[in-house]
Amino acid sequence: MREAQNAESKKDFIHKLAIAQKECNETVYWLELLKETEYNYEEEFQSIFENANELLRIIKSSILTIKQKPLHS
Repeated sequence: MREAQNAESKKDFIHKLAIAQKECNETVYWLELLKETEYNYEEEFQSIFENANELLRIIKSSILTIKQKPLHS
């Protein structure tokens, strides 16, 4: 996300957000695996999992919003 703030163009910004989206999605995946192995406590898992999913939704929404804006905005 921080790299996206320094993007050189709209296309570069979208690309960097897409990378952040993939990384966040992978984090959600690993959290799910940790839950299945009972590595962490349920309460701890829920908090982290909800935060990760919310971040994923924000990133996806940001990508959709920027794609809809005119090129020169």
